[in-house]
Amino acid sequence: MKEVRIGLIGLGRLGYEHAENIAKRVPKAKLQAICDVDQQRLEETAQELGVEYTFSDYEEMCRCSELDAICIVSPSALHTEHIRIAMENGKHVFCEKPLDTTVAKCKEAEAVVAAYPERIFMLGFMRRYDRSYRLAKEKIDRGDIGRIVMIRAYTQDPISTIESTLKFAPHSGGQFLDMCVHDIDLCNWFTGGQKPKNLWAIGGCFAYPEYREWNDGDNVSCLLQYEDETMAFLFAGRAAAHGCNVETEIIGTKGTLRIGAVGTDSMLEVLSDHGVCRECYPDFMYRWHDAYIAEMEEFVNCILDNRQPEVTVFDGTMASETAYRCKESFETKKMLPFRD
Repeated sequence: MKEVRIGLIGLGRLGYEHAENIAKRVPKAKLQAICDVDQQRLEETAQELGVEYTFSDYEEMCRCSELDAICIVSPSALHTEHIRIAMENGKHVFCEKPLDTTVAKCKEAEAVVAAYPERIFMLGFMRRYDRSYRLAKEKIDRGDIGRIVMIRAYTQDPISTIESTLKFAPHSGGQFLDMCVHDIDLCNWFTGGQKPKNLWAIGGCFAYPEYREWNDGDNVSCLLQYEDETMAFLFAGRAAAHGCNVETEIIGTKGTLRIGAVGTDSMLEVLSDHGVCRECYPDFMYRWHDAYIAEMEEFVNCILDNRQPEVTVFDGTMASETAYRCKESFETKKMLPFRD
């Protein structure tokens, strides 16, 4: 196999990002087919990216003999079913996070992937493929900062995207699953796959009371304690005035690593009567653009090299299970053990 022929489902913002990357920026990959219910969007994207096959029926695309792999960027509640259909039809699978919207469905996805050990499955935790986070992981594994004491992570979406965020909120699974799941996975990765021992989640509706309708908040946080007493504090916000902001700090017994602070779209500084300013990333697509390419390159290389990726289906279940336990703590206003 000289190249991997990929079919993609879902042409929303992130789906289009993956489609464009596969078509233009990922070596040894070919965007052979796309699938979406919006026929106009489907036809326009196919023409723009030079895609040979278009489908409005997902199963039909998965049966196509001209495809080696499927990239799933469909609504989260469909992920397990879409993974099953793709693997039953002999396809390797890349699936966007979260693995699914309930822990029970995540367990179903584990069983599906286990039934096809000869096929490659990869979950889209792209932060693991960001250069800064990979360097941090290397330093942690080398022991450069000693034992981890505390992980502090902030993820804030810009207020400019709040309209689309509110539309997605009713079926997002909540703030902890939709946003914190990336930081939860990083904690899992940094601590060597440990499970939380105890957790406490709080938050509220500070700017958008609509979130109360879904037992959710527009700004939430949680405190996690892991099996070896390592601590983690995670914060997620929906309406940052300054733009997309993601930062992570790993405090160890011998040193501290910091990633991010206020992300900047370039090194340009603007000096004016407002002071000295830098432009922030306008949204998460800009911040993680290179990581999205890197993770897809890894997926393609895993298929060509016949090896499994570092990110597994079990990582998806662990992140979702932790997120839902945080959601339960948030709703009940109680500190909870990870499992009763």
